[in-house]
Amino acid sequence: MSGKPAEAVSNREPTSLGPLSIDQGVLLKRLIETLTPDQINWVSGYLAGFGAEPSDWSQSATGASEPLALTVLYGSETGNAKLVAERAASLAECRGVSARVCDMAQYPAAQLRNERLLMVVTATHGEGTPPDSALDFYEFLHSRKAPNLERLRFAVLALGDSSYEFFCQTGKDFDERLAVLGATRLAPRVDCDIDFEEAADNGIEQALSAVAELIEDTDPAGNVVTLGRPTASTEVVAYHKDRPLRAEVLENIRLDGRGSDHEVRHLELSLSGSDIRYQPGDVLCLRAPNRRQLVIELLDVLGLDPSAEVSVQGANAPLENALIEHLEITTVTPKFLQAWASVAMDPELDALITTGTRADQMSFAHGRWIVDVVSRYPANPIAAQDLVDMLRPLAAREYSIASSLSAWPEELHITVAAVRYRSHGRDRHGVASTHLADAVTPGDTIDVWVRRNDRFRLPADSSVPIIMIGPGTGVAPFRAFMQERESVGAKGDNWLFFGNRYFRTDFLYQTEWQHWVSQGLLTRMDVAFSRDQAEKIYVQDRLRQQGRDVFHWIELGAHVYVCGDADQMAPDVHTALADIVSEYGGHSREEAESYLRQLQRDHRYQRDVY
Repeated sequence: MSGKPAEAVSNREPTSLGPLSIDQGVLLKRLIETLTPDQINWVSGYLAGFGAEPSDWSQSATGASEPLALTVLYGSETGNAKLVAERAASLAECRGVSARVCDMAQYPAAQLRNERLLMVVTATHGEGTPPDSALDFYEFLHSRKAPNLERLRFAVLALGDSSYEFFCQTGKDFDERLAVLGATRLAPRVDCDIDFEEAADNGIEQALSAVAELIEDTDPAGNVVTLGRPTASTEVVAYHKDRPLRAEVLENIRLDGRGSDHEVRHLELSLSGSDIRYQPGDVLCLRAPNRRQLVIELLDVLGLDPSAEVSVQGANAPLENALIEHLEITTVTPKFLQAWASVAMDPELDALITTGTRADQMSFAHGRWIVDVVSRYPANPIAAQDLVDMLRPLAAREYSIASSLSAWPEELHITVAAVRYRSHGRDRHGVASTHLADAVTPGDTIDVWVRRNDRFRLPADSSVPIIMIGPGTGVAPFRAFMQERESVGAKGDNWLFFGNRYFRTDFLYQTEWQHWVSQGLLTRMDVAFSRDQAEKIYVQDRLRQQGRDVFHWIELGAHVYVCGDADQMAPDVHTALADIVSEYGGHSREEAESYLRQLQRDHRYQRDVY
């Protein structure tokens, strides 16, 4: 269904100003229109002053009079790599080593040949691909344009999740490629799992120790020169994983209709009395406990005393409490399989570890829990602490925030799909999603904190149109977007593509979308319910059906947002967008991909996929 036609946005300026994005060009023109001639002259001189400064990135660290400085590049998806990069730079400065931090998306690749000390901190997508922000730099390094780097010393900190097959693959690729180009390692690559802090600190320490020795050898005078402007200090966050907000649950409502086999919950949390702040696009983090019944089953299989005292994350606790609150028992990693094989002494498990590939190990682990492995491959009695040391910390779960602080000043809303499935002969559940669905009621409290997501932001200019693509619970942040656009009186048009299984039971937030359509705020809405007809229809199919108008909106400056499944939906939507650009823009496939890449650089094509 749709509201007013796309032609309603045709009065917007579709062109950019040189290297400026369309948004920036519009804002610049509007500013200039308000200035007097004297003010324009002053601004021109002010900006010329910036242009006259030596480029932040043009100074070389090659001469004897220019001591070595460390450049820290990060490629981040959730913000963790950025935090590690900033910490590395801070620790370098504490050692008297000049350091600067830069997002790979903002780094001029041509400067790489002038670098002498480099630290790369990067995350990895689930399928082993670089984060969007790192893609251009990654491709440059792997192209014929990549320079000889024999004078470069480098270190790589790779962030990932060992429950995925391509664990830390992007970091491995950077490490290998830099070496192929002639660079020398300051220290071995460090691969960091979801509990990355300790491993990252160790990797930083190794690299900085090598840097200190190198600087001592090459710069006896000990002079330090800071290249470029200082890095802005990290914003102070009131609440984080070590200091969460204990938020009261105000509402816990089932969103799906009667008869649905996919349970979805809408939770409303109170922020009353806190100074917690968030923006549309941000993410709520929480750490839910494991089910006590599953912990008791694991302890029974191993014959361990629930009250045995163990050390976990720097504190002592009874084993049962440690397993409930602090340790991951529903995800089997290759690291755990290797550790258990060393005590189980089972030929089948030994073969999986010694001759099987990582893909083989991941295939075996998929859909299994720790209790399945220890039951299938019994071992001699082990100490409680040995079990704890084999397990990784219980990971925080993340949910897109589904509300706007402008509309709900003292609340935060999330949309949660309860994960339930059957695998290897038993019913399974998602730790956090089913805890929220089954064990949390209004009046209860849960520990939460907010993660900024600066790569999923509404346009600064609220008159810019947006296209939102969010099937299933991927629609959650777009509810926040619409509330924000409504609260600020945004003039930009809004177009939603939503998909799910059945119209009758799975049209999440249906009345709210229809209200915004009737009010004219939601300009267009196209829905795809895959199981309501014989032939399955998905959001990418609706995109193609509306391809001419989609391309028209993009050409007029629309920002495109995609949220939801990273494995299939996001690639399928990307392919559909490339097809649309190719067909209606008259581009080859390669040109269409380049077109979308430029949209990403301009922050006009943003994805929050998981």
